Amino acid sequence: MLQNKEFQLGVCYYPEHWPENMWENDFKRMKEMGFSIVRMAEFAWSIFEPNEGEFSFEFFDRVIDICNKYGLKVVLGTPTATPPAWLTHKYPEVLNASQEGINYQHGQRRHYNYNSSIYKDLSARIVKEMVTHYKDHPAVVGWQIDNELNCETDVFYSEADHRSFRTWVKEKYQTLKELNNAWGTVFWSQTYTDWEQVFLPRKTVSDSPNPHQALDEKRFISDSAISFAGVQQKIIKELAPHQWVTTNGIFGHIDNHQMTSNLLDFIAYDSYPNFGNVITDDTPNPLLDRRWSWNLSVVRSISPTFAVFEQQSGGGGWVNRLLQPAPKPGQMRLWTYQSIAHGADRILYFRWRTATMGTEIYWHGINDYHNQPNRRVKEAEQIGKELKRIGDRLVCSKYRAEVAIVKDYDNEWDGELDKWHGSFEKKSLQAWFKAFQYSHIPADALYIHNTTSLDELLKYKILVYPHPTILPETRAELLKEYVRQGGKIIFGCRSGYKNINGQCYMLPFPGPIGDLCGITIEDYTLIGPKEEAPVIELENQKANGLNDEIKANDFNEIINPYSSDAEVLARFKGSFYSGKPALVKNTYGQGEAYYFGGVFNEELTNQLVDRLEIHSPVDWIKLPKAIEISIREHPENGEKFIFLLNFSNEKQTIEIRKTVHELITNSELSGEVSISSYGVFILKVS
Repeated sequence: MLQNKEFQLGVCYYPEHWPENMWENDFKRMKEMGFSIVRMAEFAWSIFEPNEGEFSFEFFDRVIDICNKYGLKVVLGTPTATPPAWLTHKYPEVLNASQEGINYQHGQRRHYNYNSSIYKDLSARIVKEMVTHYKDHPAVVGWQIDNELNCETDVFYSEADHRSFRTWVKEKYQTLKELNNAWGTVFWSQTYTDWEQVFLPRKTVSDSPNPHQALDEKRFISDSAISFAGVQQKIIKELAPHQWVTTNGIFGHIDNHQMTSNLLDFIAYDSYPNFGNVITDDTPNPLLDRRWSWNLSVVRSISPTFAVFEQQSGGGGWVNRLLQPAPKPGQMRLWTYQSIAHGADRILYFRWRTATMGTEIYWHGINDYHNQPNRRVKEAEQIGKELKRIGDRLVCSKYRAEVAIVKDYDNEWDGELDKWHGSFEKKSLQAWFKAFQYSHIPADALYIHNTTSLDELLKYKILVYPHPTILPETRAELLKEYVRQGGKIIFGCRSGYKNINGQCYMLPFPGPIGDLCGITIEDYTLIGPKEEAPVIELENQKANGLNDEIKANDFNEIINPYSSDAEVLARFKGSFYSGKPALVKNTYGQGEAYYFGGVFNEELTNQLVDRLEIHSPVDWIKLPKAIEISIREHPENGEKFIFLLNFSNEKQTIEIRKTVHELITNSELSGEVSISSYGVFILKVS
C-alpha cells in the first residue's frame, strides 16, 4: 500500500470544458493558492479514443505538462463511467437496463453494466493504453478507477447481468437443492428445477420479490462492481506499481471494505455536507451539515486515513435537481477541516470553475462562470495557506474513539426490502450518533464481517449494534467473547432472529444472543399510525429528577429476563404490556449486554450515555453543544491533535482549563476563549 507522506490540497479540473488559452493561468492560480494536486480525465473517453481503436493523448499531454511546469501533481481517472457514443451505438449490450428490461440510453453517464464481456474488454484496453502512456510521467502520481461506482443507479438488469447472476449462484450453491433451500423457494411454489429458470429479481405483482433472492442480488451486484474495478486495478498495478490506485464515492450495493482491502491503496470520498436529506432533517435538534461527520466515520472505517476527491465548495445541483444551498462564509473551510478531523490526508475541491454547459451548470465550484474573484476563492486561498504550513504535521495520524456504532452489509441490504427492521436502523443510528456528538464523544463506525477479529472489537469500551436482524451464530460467538472479556454492547429490537440467508431461526428471540442478553422476547408489536405509543419509565427515574416522558415509538418488544444476572432498567407504561420490561442489562463474564425492546430515540440515548458513564475523553475543555470534538493521534509518538469545529452561525465560548498550543493561529490558549462562527481550532497535545 502506497502511503501519503505529505498533505495534499487540490481541485478537480476539466480542461476539455475550457479554452486552451485559460489553462496556464488556471494552474498558475492553483499553485499560488497552495494547491498541489489536480484530478482530471474521468469523463474523457471520447478524447482518448475518439473512434474505436484510435487513441489520442496529445490533448491531455499538453494539460499535464503545464501542471508539471507549476509543480502540480495529477491523479487521472479511468474514463469508464462515460462510454462514448460510438461504443454504445455499436455494442448496445453494454447498456444497463431497468428491472422491466428496458435499456438505458446514451445521453447521461453510468449507463453501462459491469458484466458485459465486450465492455470489460474495451474498458481494459483504454485503461492499458492510458497507463502505458502516463506511467512514467513525473506529474502523474495516482489513478482513480471509474467514477462513483453505483452512483445514479445501484441495480443492474441487463441480459449480461442475468446470465452472470446465474453463474454466480451456481458457483455459490453448487446444486439447485442448495439454492432452493437458501432461498426458501418451497414457499409459494417458487422451486427451481433448471438453472435457466434463475434470474435476478424481476417485477412481481406486488413488487415484493423473494427476500432471500433479493439479498443475494445485492451480494452479486457488489461482487460484480468489485470484479469490474479489479480488472482495471490489475492493469494499473502491473504497469505502474509506483502510482497509487483508488476509487471515489461510497454508494449502495458495494462492499467498500472488501473492495478497498482487495484492490485499493485507500478509499476516496466525495463530501457534500449540504446535500439532500442532511439539510432537510426535521428531527428535534437536527445535526444538519454536522451529520456528515457520520458519513466520514463510515469512510474512516474503510481506510483509517483517506482522500476526499470532491469536497463541496459551492451550492446548487443539476438542472433537474435543486439539491443544496451555497456554503455560508466560513463553511467551506469548516467542512474542509471536518474531513481532515475524521481522517482525510488528501482533499480536492469540486470543482475549479462552475461548468457553463451540461447537466451540472448549477453545481458550483470555487470560481464562478465569470472567473472573477469571489468569497469562495478568498476562502480557498486562506485554507491553502493554513494547510501548507500545518498539513504535513497531521498526515498519518489516526482518529481516536472509545465507542463505535456497528453496522454490516447483510443487514443494510436486507433492510432495503424488509421494512420490519430496515427503517429502524436509520432512526436508531441517527439517535446514537446525535447523542455522541452533542455529548462531545468521538465515535467510530465499525462494519463487522466474517473476518473481523476479537482484537478489532476490544479496541472499544462500548459497541452499539442497534438492530442486527441477520446474526450468524459465528458472529454471535464473537460478540459474546467481546463482552466476556469486559466489553459493553447495546442492542435494539429485531435483533438476532435471522440466519445468513435471511431466514428466521426456529429459536426464541433474540436467537443466538439470547444467553448473552439473558432474555427471551415474550411478544412484539408494531405501533400503528393511529395508535398512541407507550412511554418508557426508567427505574429510579423520579429519584434522579427525570420527569420527561420517553416515547417508545415504531415497534416494541416485551422482554422476559430469565438470567439471574439480568437487571430491568426500564419498563413500558401505557399499553397492554404496561409494567413489562423494556430495557434490560445482563452481566456476562466481565462485561455487560444491554437490550432495548424498541427503536432508539434521542431522549433514550441521552439517558443511556449518562447511565453507561460515557464521557468526553477531553475533560479539561468545557464545550457548548454546537462544537464537535475530534481527536487524531500519531501512533508512533503519541502526539495528539484535538479538532474543535463550530457548526453554529454564531460565535461560541469554550473554556480550556490548561494552556495549550493552537496550531492554525500558532498561539497559546487557556481560560475562556471565543471561536468564531463556523470556526476551527486544532489543539496540539503531546
